[in-house]
Amino acid sequence: MNPFFLIVGAGPAGIGMGILLKQLRIENFGILERDRVGSSFLQWPREMRFITPSFTGQGFGALDLNAISPTTSPAYTLRKEHLSGEDYALYLDLLAEHYDLPIREGVNVNEVVKKENRFIVKTNEGEYEADAVIWATGEFQFPNAAPFPGAEHALHNRYVDSWKNFENGHYVVIGGYESGIDAAVNLVANGNEVTIISAKELHGKEADPSLSLAPYTWERLRKAEQTKRFTIVEKIRVVKIEKKENGYLLFLSNGEQLMTETKPILATGFRSGAEQIQSLFEWGENGKPKLTLYDESTITPNLFLIGPSVAHDQAIFCFIYKFRQRFAVVAKKLVDRYQLPHEEEVFTLYANNQMYLTDLSCCEVKCDC
Repeated sequence: MNPFFLIVGAGPAGIGMGILLKQLRIENFGILERDRVGSSFLQWPREMRFITPSFTGQGFGALDLNAISPTTSPAYTLRKEHLSGEDYALYLDLLAEHYDLPIREGVNVNEVVKKENRFIVKTNEGEYEADAVIWATGEFQFPNAAPFPGAEHALHNRYVDSWKNFENGHYVVIGGYESGIDAAVNLVANGNEVTIISAKELHGKEADPSLSLAPYTWERLRKAEQTKRFTIVEKIRVVKIEKKENGYLLFLSNGEQLMTETKPILATGFRSGAEQIQSLFEWGENGKPKLTLYDESTITPNLFLIGPSVAHDQAIFCFIYKFRQRFAVVAKKLVDRYQLPHEEEVFTLYANNQMYLTDLSCCEVKCDC
């Protein structure tokens, strides 16, 4: 009897893995999605764009940074460089249809139980059984909305429909990484004044884009700074917020206080989607699940993690062009473990397109200038 694999999540990780299994001629699998394909991207603020540019360069060994399979390109399909969330959801939808992926939408996973050598996946429409589970739920649905006392008085950027809906005024944005700058530059573009409070130094020397701002973000940041309505407070944390009659009082880590009439904006990032099945993973101090070299849970055999929560020591796979390199690692482990017939040349295709990363020692980003 052929083993059955279950993928949870139909975002870029789940769709990308499903395409790979299809290309390997593995048909005995399913994908569960609690909403619809690419739903997280449909919930982005309307103005939010991909910081990684899309470009069709496969003929010269340069796969589109936002592609999730070797022979596709959002730039080619949509004729756009910096895609919106709606754009990318369409790309994923087209791929799911083209590859005829076995997706069930509207299925919410409530619990995953390991019983002997099989998984029982409990959902709103009943139970599924699987020999292996590939967890691909992403992070956008799990905002870090309570990082300090009083954070409930602020609005996390995850819940913003459009920055154009905000009344003109002065806004405090808490968090200085990508989502914080994105919030700030959009608010400034709409005529507002903005103060960003960042725990880190924005002008740091890290070359890894997982640790520093993207060039696209720097471009927009410089444009916002030219308006003189933009202020950055670096290496300072907000430790508490109190709601007052005339606004919101922010307590800062340097002992100072800041008063603002408008609701503060939280741009404090997201938690791992694997927290839904927290007990099935060991957890590191970085808030990420501990994984084997094959992205498998260290305590629950045949439970694999794909997507932005994958991390190995200093290697952070939070961008699509990073975490797509691990799909083939998981697939190869499943093929070998269950001795499945497959199309071996598919692994060569993925390797030739920088989508099969096995040597994690090569992941350090260095730039001389």
